[in-house]
Amino acid sequence: MKRFSTKGLARMSARNPWRVVGAWLILLALSFYLIFNYLGSALTNGMTFAKELESDKARKVLESKLNVPDKITETILVKSESQTVDDADFRTLTEKIYKDTIRLKDNVEKGITYYIFPDPSLVSKDKHKTIIVLTMTGGEAEAVDNAKAVRKILDENKKDGFEVGMAGQGSINADTNRIAEETFQKAEIFGIPLAFVVMVAVFGTLVAAFVPLIIAAFAIITALGITAIVGQKFGLTFYIINMILMMGLAVGIDYALFIVSRFREERRKGLDKVDAITKTGSTASHAVFFSGLVVLIALAGLMIVPMSIFMSLSAGAIFVVTMAIVSILTLLPAILSILGDRVNSLKLPFIKRESIGADKRGGFWDKMSGAVMKHPVISVVLTAGLLIALTIPAFHIKTGAAGIDSIPDSLPSVKAYKDIQKEFSLGISPPLHIVINGNANSEKVKKGLGELENKLKEKSDIYGKPEKYRTNGKGDTGVLVVPLFKDANTQEATREVKDLRNNIIPDSFKDSEIEVLVGGAAAQNLDYFELTDQYRPIVFAFVLGLSFILLMLVFRSLVVPAKAIVMNLLSVGATYGLLVLVFQEGYGSKIFGFGKVEAIDAWVPLFLFAVLFGLSMDYHVFLLSRIRERFMYTGDNTESVTFGLRSTGKIITGAALIMLAVFAGFATGDLVMFQQMGFGLAVAVLLDATIIRSVLVPASMKLLGKWNWYLPGWLKWLPELHVEGGEKAAERTFKK
Repeated sequence: MKRFSTKGLARMSARNPWRVVGAWLILLALSFYLIFNYLGSALTNGMTFAKELESDKARKVLESKLNVPDKITETILVKSESQTVDDADFRTLTEKIYKDTIRLKDNVEKGITYYIFPDPSLVSKDKHKTIIVLTMTGGEAEAVDNAKAVRKILDENKKDGFEVGMAGQGSINADTNRIAEETFQKAEIFGIPLAFVVMVAVFGTLVAAFVPLIIAAFAIITALGITAIVGQKFGLTFYIINMILMMGLAVGIDYALFIVSRFREERRKGLDKVDAITKTGSTASHAVFFSGLVVLIALAGLMIVPMSIFMSLSAGAIFVVTMAIVSILTLLPAILSILGDRVNSLKLPFIKRESIGADKRGGFWDKMSGAVMKHPVISVVLTAGLLIALTIPAFHIKTGAAGIDSIPDSLPSVKAYKDIQKEFSLGISPPLHIVINGNANSEKVKKGLGELENKLKEKSDIYGKPEKYRTNGKGDTGVLVVPLFKDANTQEATREVKDLRNNIIPDSFKDSEIEVLVGGAAAQNLDYFELTDQYRPIVFAFVLGLSFILLMLVFRSLVVPAKAIVMNLLSVGATYGLLVLVFQEGYGSKIFGFGKVEAIDAWVPLFLFAVLFGLSMDYHVFLLSRIRERFMYTGDNTESVTFGLRSTGKIITGAALIMLAVFAGFATGDLVMFQQMGFGLAVAVLLDATIIRSVLVPASMKLLGKWNWYLPGWLKWLPELHVEGGEKAAERTFKK
């Protein structure tokens, strides 16, 4: 059996191009079939945990022992400037809306209005507003669809002189999902054309610029097809689609950019078409393969976090990066074989059609590399100092959720939410559930409940009057439902839950030998925030450890992987610091059009680390592969570093600009969490492709000299996984 090699795959694809393209077209057709028929049922809006948390345990106890399912509620607001609830028209409209919604048996379980149950809490003080409280069927997974069904009823009951709105978990999620989709569409509309412009500037021809887009499209569509299959067995959140689109565009285009440029370089050297593709397969494709493995390792780190959102983001990225690698190794060589020199067709005027990897002296990157290599100490001190300075604010990062205040007021559900919170003591935040698991009717428990309610009264601005304490028939489980006046997503709400768990409840039930659990939306958020904090160092250790091992095998060095990890950590740290400065502290937030918030969304730092570490390693591998390739033939470290920088400078800059275009589009959205994600990714890519790859890497390699390639004798047994230039060690012509 032949050993796998990117060189062999490239040659096979180049010699059988139509068979390879045909196979990919069949795979594409199958993917479309799966997408149209199964993708919708593969995705969910809910968030689940693979590890049982206190809020999750409380919910299960309520459902199993008290038969109290964790229901979703929606609150309809009816208001009029000219009429009050006592007027006939006001009553007629409210009752009609109520009757129409109650008929939605598949979506609404029950409801209550002021005209059925004349509770003053259902009417505003000026009587110009009233609310209808609906209990929805199903749970979190069905909440969005249920809310859409009710909203359709509201649209059908529009009436002059009245304003009708709705707020709740389902309706807010429906609106934010729509904004999220618009943000990703805007990013694609903004990013794809700009990426194409960058590729035209890099290649100088329309055909060469169009090829990477084809590769990205194939990777994205086939990854969505895989998602449609996997999602039937495992619950994947709808955000996986956004992840696939974003990573598919960024990685697919970047990888193809490097391959096409290397192919054109080899053709300019005089190799025939198949040999040029084969040479590209043994060099640039080999680098792409191993850099892709580093990306997959980084993204797999998110799988460690036992939460559906991280698992889904990780799965989506892994699917699309894998398909991008496979298409680069097979489909792209076949396309290049079919096109041949026609890849240079449709040349644009005023743009030089040169080989990116050519050893061109006297240009910008040659001068840049020369300056860096002449002053390596100054270069390292200045760049490392700047990155460390930017990292310092990261030590003050707060993670959580931005809450309702970070969502645009223009959304119907948010507008209704704020009206309801302002006017109605009932509020619409999901309540907290204090679950007693044990002898729920004992005197000690009753005494503890009394003390608890007294302490809650002292915080009347946060907690409402608890509902009547309920127990089950066996008396081994009880629940106290406590209204919460604060947005469950805010740090204020989660701080209160933490205080309940750590102080108020232990003090109230100190004489009772029972288990007291706190559940509800705010409790679930606290568990989510604490879980991400708990798993962050584990993810870091996993990604850094495996990346070090792979890079050590690829570059046959202990110094190169250690230096790469330090530099990537500097890049990530500086990105975290800028996130804190802009979003938490508000510096420059108005200039960028961002909102100042009290915390960075809990998923963002972990997500950024995995994605940034993987993508920044791409540039590192591409640059070091050219340096090592040169070093393997010359043995001259200084000349090899200079060559690597000037031969990859333009293409790495082009690749970075493409990623910058894709990521910056997300920062222009209206949701703060996507602003944080887009800004963080864009800033990191910019720092990585300029300061780190252009200055810090070559300067540090100059200072270390041949120590860059140090591998102790006791590790010589390690398998050789050379990236470029290592497959023919006999061709080395080291300068002695």
